[in-house]
Amino acid sequence: MMKRILFVLLIGISVLSCEKNTQNTMTVSGNIKGLKKGTLYLQQFKDSTLAILDSLEIKGDGAFNFSTEVSEPEVFYLYLKKEDNNDINDRITFFGEPGTITINTAWNTFDTDVEISGSKSHEKLLEFHEMASKFNIKELGLLQQASNLDTEKDSLVLDSLQRLVNQNTISRYRYALNFGLNNGNSYATPYIMMTEASEANPKYLDSIYKGLTPEVAASKYGKEFKVFLDKNN
Repeated sequence: MMKRILFVLLIGISVLSCEKNTQNTMTVSGNIKGLKKGTLYLQQFKDSTLAILDSLEIKGDGAFNFSTEVSEPEVFYLYLKKEDNNDINDRITFFGEPGTITINTAWNTFDTDVEISGSKSHEKLLEFHEMASKFNIKELGLLQQASNLDTEKDSLVLDSLQRLVNQNTISRYRYALNFGLNNGNSYATPYIMMTEASEANPKYLDSIYKGLTPEVAASKYGKEFKVFLDKNN
């Protein structure tokens, strides 16, 4: 009887362990259209070092599949080492989390025309970047106009363009701060604040930190955000 009870307990523990591991597993799969040969790496920063978690030799078929354990949403990278002697535009940044994430792209537009689905944290990161890119494009346009001016003859126009650049910068920070205040439940928020709004007024950044949910505040980027704020206050 005792042996039977121990056996049942062991089976139960084993089942619970498997369920826990499954819940924490991130599967990253997809296809790199047109890729005939290369090596694909799944990477992650660990202790300030970009570590290789897994790799896959691709020969004739751009399909790939990686699996790794993830305790919480975090930034990962797909790095493609192509046989084209070109090291630019070869790394995709994405917010990984437990579950299945699908990444589809092409070998010649690897990080510029990529579709990523299955990660709520990445959806928030993408939402922010899509709006932020509009501010960046506007600033580039204004700077281009300024570069075509004669500084002596067009000083008034140059001053006007500079004011517009300054206003655009202020608007960009306002958007970033409002995004942080309205998305305290997203694991992407503290990461975005540190990478995209680090020069904003610490008082406002502190308000964003205080608005994070307990789970997000206790996450990797939540803790790093708190350290960042403590250093700058």
